[in-house]
Amino acid sequence: MSKLVTIYGGSGFVGRYVARRMAKEGWRVRVAVRRPNEAIFVKPYGTVGQVEPVLCNIRDDASVRAVMYGADAVVNCVGILAPSGKNQFDAVQHEGAERVARIASEHGIGRLVHISAIGADENGDSTYAQTKALGEEGVLQHFPQAVILRPSIVFGAEDEFFNRFASVSRFGPVLPVVGADTKFQPVYVDDVAKAAVMGVLGEAVPGIYELGGPEVATFRELMHSMLDIVRRRRLVVNIPFFVARIMGTSFDIVSKLSGGLIAAPLTRDQVRNLAHDNIVADGAKGFADLGIEPTAFEVILPNYLWRFRPSGQYEAIKESAQNLRTDHE
Repeated sequence: MSKLVTIYGGSGFVGRYVARRMAKEGWRVRVAVRRPNEAIFVKPYGTVGQVEPVLCNIRDDASVRAVMYGADAVVNCVGILAPSGKNQFDAVQHEGAERVARIASEHGIGRLVHISAIGADENGDSTYAQTKALGEEGVLQHFPQAVILRPSIVFGAEDEFFNRFASVSRFGPVLPVVGADTKFQPVYVDDVAKAAVMGVLGEAVPGIYELGGPEVATFRELMHSMLDIVRRRRLVVNIPFFVARIMGTSFDIVSKLSGGLIAAPLTRDQVRNLAHDNIVADGAKGFADLGIEPTAFEVILPNYLWRFRPSGQYEAIKESAQNLRTDHE
């Protein structure tokens, strides 16, 4: 019988790519999610019955243990950018990560891959960074041979970064950003998935890997690159951090008063994160150690941002026609 991998958060942005690659490797894939009915799209990643979404709450021992039963390997892709209801940073990124590792150790699971993030720091400014670091600590405490992946900002067709700002660029002549001079090293989601699969297959030496793409660019430079792709001219305006902190605090209050029904477009914790560069540290293990050549964001972004161009999929046709007119004049 083929081997089984349980992927916590397997229908999320990164998780779905890991699930698809594990199915291609011939493994049975158990996609553990809070809402299996919303994860049906993962089933066609493999043959009939090869990829199955199952109910799991990472905050509950019994739930985590049930979906891990019989697995040969485990991948934890669960993470949040902002707290909501009972899904707080500590409960999900610290206690949840540690719970998965502890139970994996109890079950004698062969391999564990944990998705963390660059900037994970127990003494960091943000709760996000602190809980990511505490989660890593908990994972290594119970599963010292784990492979931990720390990606920079992740991009791909379903991302919440370039898609979000490309959407905003459709309205008005100004594109506001917080931390315009903060540096990022965008990494392609499928490259992160490749690294995770290597961890599952035992092709990666246990340890922590920081994953960044081939380019380091400031937030402002990334926005200019995105604007070139969507064929829009906008003024990228930096929002000072002191203003952003006030905005984040206000949005947090509104979100709490609404019981989470109104999602904060910017939180105070995110503002703290944006004050720090998000790039691979000097001397850190990374893609080179895994033999993976990271993909440049300029290669991938046009494949999914075209829909934000003024004429959508017809923009290329219009540009071609314009060139023809120019050639004949």
